[in-house]
Amino acid sequence: MRAAEVWGKRWAACTEPLQRRWMEVAAQKRSLVVLAADRRSMSGLIDLIDAVSGSVAALKTHVDLVDDWSPESWHELCARAAAADMLIMEDRKFADISGISRDQMAGAHDVRSWADLVTAHLISGPDIISGLLAGWGEVGREGGVMLLAQMSSRENLLDRTYTERVVGLGREAVGCFGFIGNGSRPDELRRLRAAVGEARMIWTPGVNLAVGDGEMGQRYGDPGEAVLAGSDGIIVGGGIHSAADPGAAAVAYAEMSWNALLKRAEDEA
Repeated sequence: MRAAEVWGKRWAACTEPLQRRWMEVAAQKRSLVVLAADRRSMSGLIDLIDAVSGSVAALKTHVDLVDDWSPESWHELCARAAAADMLIMEDRKFADISGISRDQMAGAHDVRSWADLVTAHLISGPDIISGLLAGWGEVGREGGVMLLAQMSSRENLLDRTYTERVVGLGREAVGCFGFIGNGSRPDELRRLRAAVGEARMIWTPGVNLAVGDGEMGQRYGDPGEAVLAGSDGIIVGGGIHSAADPGAAAVAYAEMSWNALLKRAEDEA
C-alpha cells in the first residue's frame, strides 16, 4: 500500500522531507514501531538491531547509557540502522538555552553527525529548536526535533497548560518534526492530536502488549489504541528488547500498529 493512501490527511499535511521519509519507511515495513534500544553494551545493541530490523521503522537511542561506547562501534551501529532503513532518534531530551544546546549536539558523542531526530523539552523556550538545527547545520545535515508535550510517568509535571504552550509554540516552529505524547492515556492523546492538528507527528512511549503499571513509575497502554487515538509512532522498549525472542516481539508490535493505522485510515475515509 502506498504511503499516501494509508496516511491520508497526515500525508497531505506533513510535507517536510523527514516526515515523508518516516511515513514511507513505516508503509514499506508495515510498522509504526520505534524501538527504544536501551541495552548497555554495543554488542547487545547490534545484536538487537539485527534481530528486529525487518519490523522496526526507527531506533530510539540513549548514547550515554552504553558502557563500552566508542566512536568506531557507534559508527557500525548507525551503519547497520541505515542499511535496515531505520531513522535514528537520540532521546537526549535537550533542555538548555539555544547556544548550549547547539554545542551539546557536538562534543564526544557528536549527535549531530548521526541522529536524524532528537528529543527536547521546551522549558528554556522555542529558541532551543534553532540551536539544535544549527548543530546539524554545522556538519551539513538536516534533522528534526521532537518536543515533549506529554510524559507517561506517574506524577510528571507536564500538565495541560504546559502541554498547550508547547504545542502552540511547536506548531509554528521550523524544524519541529512533532511531539512526544502519552500512549498510556488514549483520551489525553486524542486531546493532544486535536491541538496538534495534522501537520506534525506524534510518537508515544508508554505502550505495551501487557497493559498496566511497570517498574519505576511507568504506565503502559495498548499500542493499537494509541494509534487509533492519534499516535504516528509507538515507542517500545522492554516489550521488545527484554523479550525471549525480540524478533518475534517486534513482529507482533509491528502488526498491531499497522493494523491500527489501517483502521484509522478506514475510519477517516
